[in-house]
Parts: sequence; C-alpha cells; structure tokens
Amino acid sequence: MPHALEPDDRHETWMHAALAEATAAGMVGEVPIGAVVVHLGDPAGPRIVSSRHNERESSSDPTAHAEVLALRDAAHHLGSWRLEDCLLVVTLEPCPMCAGAAWAARIGGVVQGAVNTDAGSLGTHYHLGQDPRLNHEFPVRTGVLADESATLLRSFFADRR
Repeated sequence: MPHALEPDDRHETWMHAALAEATAAGMVGEVPIGAVVVHLGDPAGPRIVSSRHNERESSSDPTAHAEVLALRDAAHHLGSWRLEDCLLVVTLEPCPMCAGAAWAARIGGVVQGAVNTDAGSLGTHYHLGQDPRLNHEFPVRTGVLADESATLLRSFFADRR
C-alpha cells in the first residue's frame, strides 16, 4: 500500500468544496471543518457524492464530525459501506474517531488540509491509515490548501476569545 497519495490538481478543487463546508459551519457557530467524499469509480468520472461540515453543537451529537457525516452520506448514496473507490477530502487532519471511521469504511485514500496538532491521527500523533496491525491501510496526502484551512480555524477561535 502506498504511503502517500500522488499529487493531483483535482485535490485542490475538491478541497475548495470542503472549505466551503467549513465556512458554512463557522457561520452557524460550529467549528469550521468540512469534508467531502469523492467517488473515483464513477463511470462518468470522479464526482463528489457527499459534502458535510461539523454539526456537534447543532445536533448535540459528539460523533457529528464532518468526516463521519460525509462518510455516512456517501455510503448511503452509493449503497455500500465499503468506500474503497472513494477519497475523503477534509480541511483538518482527522481525529482518532474520524480516522477510525475512514478505516472502517475501507476508504481508498484521504486528502487533508491543515495538520491537527491536538488530535491528528493520520500522521501527527498516530497513523491509523498506515498501521500494518490493522486489516486496511490507505494513502494520505497532507497539506492541500493547509493555510486556508488553518486560517479559518484560527479566525473562528480568535473571534470566540
């Protein structure tokens, strides 16, 4: 299994969609993190099949992270929990729960924006996507539009202080 996704110009396009979700989250008082799932196996070409942002505050659900919601929607849309022909694109490196959800979905790969120094689990503190002790590994690309993602988060928390 490759350790990193090869750069692809479409990663930035898809990250812009995730950033739009993150911006929408911040506007309603949610931590501005957005995620999209891209179906790479579509005969018509790769396309976004789900797009979500954090909803923990509005739903009072501790699991309502952007990644989990986007993975759920993609699985429902595609009619399968196995998302091996999909790519998760997220503005912030996933936490342990979200990295675990990507693993459980058998995701084909992850493109992430900013690193998560608090709870990053796809390279910063742990790497649940590339642990040979688990039964599924997937490649990750880090740093796609990272400055834009980090700026959204910094601005959100600065406004809260």
